[in-house]
Amino acid sequence: MGIRKLLIECTLCVRGGNLSCSLFAYILRFIHMKNRERRPTVVVGLLGTTLDLGKHPDRWQNWRPSVAICRQPDLIVDRFELLHGRREQSLAELVRADIGTASPETEVVLHNVEFSDPWDFEQVYEKLFSFARGYTFDDGEDYLVHITTGTHVAQICLFLLTESRHIPGKLLQSSPDRERGGAGTVKVIDLDLSKYDRIASRFRQEQQEGASFLKGGIETRNEGFNRLIERIEKVANATRDPILLTGPTGAGKSRLARKIFELKKQRHAVAANFVEVNCATLRGDGAMSALFGHSKGAFTGAVTERLGLLRSANGGVLFLDEIGELGLDEQAMLLRAIEEKVFLPLGSDREVKSDFQLIAGTNRDLLQAVRDGKFREDLLARINLWMFQLPGLADRVEDIEPNLAFELEQFAARNGDRVAFNKEAYQHFLQFARSSEAKWSGNFRDLNAAVVRMATLSAGGRISIEIVREEIRRLADSWSRSEGGHPSDLSLVVAPEVLVQMDLFDQLQLAQVVEVCRAARSLSVAGRRLFGVSRTRKATGNDADRLSKYLGRFGLSWNEVRAGSR
Repeated sequence: MGIRKLLIECTLCVRGGNLSCSLFAYILRFIHMKNRERRPTVVVGLLGTTLDLGKHPDRWQNWRPSVAICRQPDLIVDRFELLHGRREQSLAELVRADIGTASPETEVVLHNVEFSDPWDFEQVYEKLFSFARGYTFDDGEDYLVHITTGTHVAQICLFLLTESRHIPGKLLQSSPDRERGGAGTVKVIDLDLSKYDRIASRFRQEQQEGASFLKGGIETRNEGFNRLIERIEKVANATRDPILLTGPTGAGKSRLARKIFELKKQRHAVAANFVEVNCATLRGDGAMSALFGHSKGAFTGAVTERLGLLRSANGGVLFLDEIGELGLDEQAMLLRAIEEKVFLPLGSDREVKSDFQLIAGTNRDLLQAVRDGKFREDLLARINLWMFQLPGLADRVEDIEPNLAFELEQFAARNGDRVAFNKEAYQHFLQFARSSEAKWSGNFRDLNAAVVRMATLSAGGRISIEIVREEIRRLADSWSRSEGGHPSDLSLVVAPEVLVQMDLFDQLQLAQVVEVCRAARSLSVAGRRLFGVSRTRKATGNDADRLSKYLGRFGLSWNEVRAGSR
């Protein structure tokens, strides 16, 4: 017979006169000695104003959950923290007395927690939260939170406080059992899901699916980027606070913002629409009107009322791309709209409400913009709670190959024609794309444009080595011109497959040679200038032949160097 069951049997024998008090005291001492070998167990629970009732002697035959917990053969309760209202004081004292009879080793501590409306979620949570914050939990004790009694609202609140670890314990569910009379049964529920392999596995799978969804199904290989997306998935799933996406133009901020919205929509975290605007397109009164709307007659031409983007995003997600381009007046109104969910439309004296989640994007350094007086510090503080820096494509060379496959799939979906590289062309393009010569200044926009051009020019659905070489020259020329490059830049005259295999020393030397050639009238003139010293030590000098052979080492001819491209 277990210790707990022995105690219950002895208690019943004392009440029936079949056991002496001295023997019972000896048994109690024995039990208390055994109890020292384990951690104390403390139950926190609400008084059941209906279920715990019982004023007649036959109440012991009825199931009363607060008392029944302390009658379990396999559960020793050292202390019961019983929460009740002022009007239930007498019932609470009766329950305390009955627990003392059924379980003499259990100390019952009464706490007055008053709910004027036990079905008011905010009030009930606040009262129980205050109790949890004010209670001193001991690391040496085990806590069980009884969720059978009280209103459903109170039970939910106790669950939330336990799940959030404001009450550091496990849940305790009790239920009646006819075969065992008034004792019923109890079940302990541990909210630490890591202990439940199948549940934890399902959560991990859902997180992985969410991260894959945010990446558009692209199996990216860059570890830093994958960790970033996993963090964004967790934040997107858990909060409606503003999210700030930073990174260079073309890094994928707009696409990621839409994916965040779609993920939240799938998980029923938002109910309305995704509203997107590039703030660089908003200027003057047009910016105010577009964002916050206007009333009829607010300005010349305002013949009808306009809702504005903030109201259109009510209940959904508002994505403000290039938020650093907003004017200071718009920033001030936006700050209030984020914090208070209200704002004044242009020309109106009546506030309107809109509850949206803001996702902001920028390629600017907003801290520098604050120092320059072009961006409000308080707005940056508000939207910088969750800031994620998206890397450029050049910083994710491991992901060029899977993104290349993705762009080809997108082209096929749009055009109905499946296009692929031949083996030589594929390896040639990847070698260039991963090299330091590939600037990818436009990031994924550059990659998308390159794939569209090559796929469009492909014959019979195959991208050839000639098409790849032409595209590489086009990209190199585009990047050079966007950076203010000189026509003699090596990327314009040297084949990329040659350039990526050259040492920096050779690149610098060749670049100077090309510069001289571009300024000379002929091959001979360029040769005399380049070999002006060494030619004096030769009996017969052929400067033109010497220069021609040097250029030939890099696959160049005089005409190609003069033309500035291959």
